[in-house]
Amino acid sequence: MRNPNKYHRHHPVAYFSCFLLLIRVVFCANYVPAEEILLNCGANGNTTDDDGRKWETDVGSEYGLSGGDSVVADAAMQKPSVPTIPYMTARVFTSEFTYSFQVGSGRKFIRLYFYPADYGNVVDRNGVFSVHVGPYALLKNFSAYDTANNLNYDFVSKEYSVHVETGTLNVTFTPSPNVNNSYAFINGIEVVSHPDIYSSEGTSTIIVGTSSAFDIGNQTALENVYRLNVGGQAISPSGDTGLFRRWDGDIAYIYGMAVGVSVATDPNLTISYPSGMPDYVAPIDVYKTARAMGPTPQVNLGFNLSWYFDVDTGFSYLVRLHFCEIAPDISKPNQRVFEIFINNQTAVPDADVILWAEKSKVPVYKDYVVFLDGSPRQDLWLALHPNTYMKPNYFNAILNGVEIFKINASDGNLAGSLPNPIQKQAIIDPTRVLSHDSGKSNNKGGIIGGAVGGVIAAIFIAGFLVCFISRRGKQKNQNSSDATSNWIPLSLYGNSHTSGSTAQTVGSYAPSLPSSLGRRFTFAEIKAATNNFDEARLLGVGGFGKVYEGEMDNGKKYAIKRGNPLSDQGVNEFRTEIEMLSKLRHRHLVSLIGYCEEGTEMILVYDYMANGTLREHLYNTKNKPLTWKQRLDICIGAAKGLHYLHTGAKHTIIHRDVKTTNILLDEKWVAKVSDFGLSKTGPTMDHTHVSTVVKGSFGYLDPEYYRRQKLTEKSDVYSFGVVLFEILSSRPALNTKLEKDQVSLAEWALHCHKKGILDQILDPNLKGRISPDCFKRVAETAIKCLADEGIDRPSMGDVLWNLEFAQKLQESGEEESLVDMDEEVSDEMPLKGKTFDVNATESTSSNGLSTSIGGRSLASEDSNGNSSVFSQLMQPGGR
Repeated sequence: MRNPNKYHRHHPVAYFSCFLLLIRVVFCANYVPAEEILLNCGANGNTTDDDGRKWETDVGSEYGLSGGDSVVADAAMQKPSVPTIPYMTARVFTSEFTYSFQVGSGRKFIRLYFYPADYGNVVDRNGVFSVHVGPYALLKNFSAYDTANNLNYDFVSKEYSVHVETGTLNVTFTPSPNVNNSYAFINGIEVVSHPDIYSSEGTSTIIVGTSSAFDIGNQTALENVYRLNVGGQAISPSGDTGLFRRWDGDIAYIYGMAVGVSVATDPNLTISYPSGMPDYVAPIDVYKTARAMGPTPQVNLGFNLSWYFDVDTGFSYLVRLHFCEIAPDISKPNQRVFEIFINNQTAVPDADVILWAEKSKVPVYKDYVVFLDGSPRQDLWLALHPNTYMKPNYFNAILNGVEIFKINASDGNLAGSLPNPIQKQAIIDPTRVLSHDSGKSNNKGGIIGGAVGGVIAAIFIAGFLVCFISRRGKQKNQNSSDATSNWIPLSLYGNSHTSGSTAQTVGSYAPSLPSSLGRRFTFAEIKAATNNFDEARLLGVGGFGKVYEGEMDNGKKYAIKRGNPLSDQGVNEFRTEIEMLSKLRHRHLVSLIGYCEEGTEMILVYDYMANGTLREHLYNTKNKPLTWKQRLDICIGAAKGLHYLHTGAKHTIIHRDVKTTNILLDEKWVAKVSDFGLSKTGPTMDHTHVSTVVKGSFGYLDPEYYRRQKLTEKSDVYSFGVVLFEILSSRPALNTKLEKDQVSLAEWALHCHKKGILDQILDPNLKGRISPDCFKRVAETAIKCLADEGIDRPSMGDVLWNLEFAQKLQESGEEESLVDMDEEVSDEMPLKGKTFDVNATESTSSNGLSTSIGGRSLASEDSNGNSSVFSQLMQPGGR
């Protein structure tokens, strides 16, 4: 075999590689790392990759290899998209094994490279293992084979940023003990020092939805999960600023077909980094391109420019957004102002890049932290929408780049679950078809050109339709305040699959709905799914019509709601439901799959909720009573859904029919708010309410709304207060069989509160199972929600905060012996013979925690001067 060192000294390719390296150093690299270790594991000698970077072999290397047995092996085959270096050789371990690197103090990028293939006597499926670096668990029970399959990649790379002190950096691989014949393997390891560009010191890293800052310090480890050059081409590691980061294109992550337009500067335009911002934060190519919404204001006001990212839950995420105003006609503040939503919460209501950077062609970045809880994986949403309140010159939004980092949990864990399988459907890029790390791209210029023309034409047609139909709708409905305005006939919305489009499946997380309004079913499909509306499949009956269980798509279950022509709810409610839910995506809102509109049939298709409605588990039921923990979790989930409607969507949305039959429960008992047929868009900034005909359900109706016909989001708060008392008492909102003063649950609860006997309404199944402090907190919250006037009620955000605080109080109470409320009540916990002072700004619970109902006061300070309970709520990593 030829000497690889000799080969690289004299072969012309070696000279060319050196030339590329020189160009990178002179023209690209703004930062020169003090340490740059590249290990091509299992290689026979040193090698150089396509970017001119020199990789060392780990065979006989100076990096202390310690542990059990290991072998080096070649991959059994090389797929066309897989680079030779560092993926075609590997080191395989059948027991715990450690690489040791001597490094200096500071932050290091640790990059791990995996190509799932057969190596020698081992098969790709059995490569399941964990990776630890110091106190951090980077991977647990990681399967490169399953990860690559789910992502439709041929190979996988992982990047982490950790701070290390001078000395030894250990990277330890451990085969999984839970898999037969398991092994660990690694194709390449990269350790590169980098400046501390992610620290929150001197900057404001805000936790989204709060005014609190998140500290990113030396104890914080980060995993880069997404890094995108928005609106531009992918940037290879050699094109970065000396940090060797890869920047992917963003088109695969855009929600739906509303891709906006790619914007690029004149190649000769100069981008000037501001004082205090190092030029290695992001390459200049990130700031020379962007994605904007488009040229038509009417179209822009009708949608969000949205990206979504499949991530692990149970972690906080650092979201870094890069901006640079490159439009030639925008150079002053308030010319382009937009809203930024992260994970369905308002991060910035009035983003103005010129105001941030002080002038155009100057980059700026903003950091935000968001916590995701719930199921093992979830979509993290990023959305932009024009701000109308500031009355800017242009109703548009812009983004140049985005980076998303997973933040380690309090125990040092960064490992997550297996990525969700992507849906392999066509995705159009109006400017190009992007390549990705896996190398599976399909570059067909003719098709791209056709796509460009089609998208541009679609934009102008859509603009015309919106303007035309909007004007007709306003003229037709100007005398009807409760009509659904600006409704575009469903038939005008085409299927989002574009005939003849180029399939781009690499790294794609395509939306489940084929168009912005969901899937359109034929009546024949619906009849077949419900066995011709067999009454044996009947799930329930509502104001709109009957709901059936249906089966389609290879046995998958759906809930199918068929409109009753004789119902009071008709075409307006049908269209409102579709229009609302097609724009909303939230873990605690029911998902609309699609609809059927044929002849007189109006049918809606939803995700199937295995555990039915909340009411079915509270009273007049044979179901097992819900535990207090289940009830509290359900209340918190429903509150999150309503809070999102009030604050997280593009406009405030008032549900107008909050009740226990409209809170559905999936197979995991996750609560989802449903039935948006009566929903209304809330008041604009210039108004305090919406004047509209009273609609809703008796027993839940806001008395102020009923008297004055003035609707606000506080009407939903009132209804939710009734729901809270249904949860506590397990009795309906109205029961005509009871005595007159007890018929209305809301009135009876207020009466009992006034008399100091509120504990008497408690469901007997819950007595002795709720901590007194938790009961008081929930009861206080419910009472406050039932205030006669909306101005005296808390917001849904405050309701949610108080319920989560109650949950913490319950957890604290469970550590002590729970008090039977019929037998032992303290003066500080007045349930009998005393009243709750819900108008007080602050109260003290029996465990010494200072709490509030209308606001968000801190719990009692611990010895460090910080609120232990409150910090866990506000710093989700502590939960």
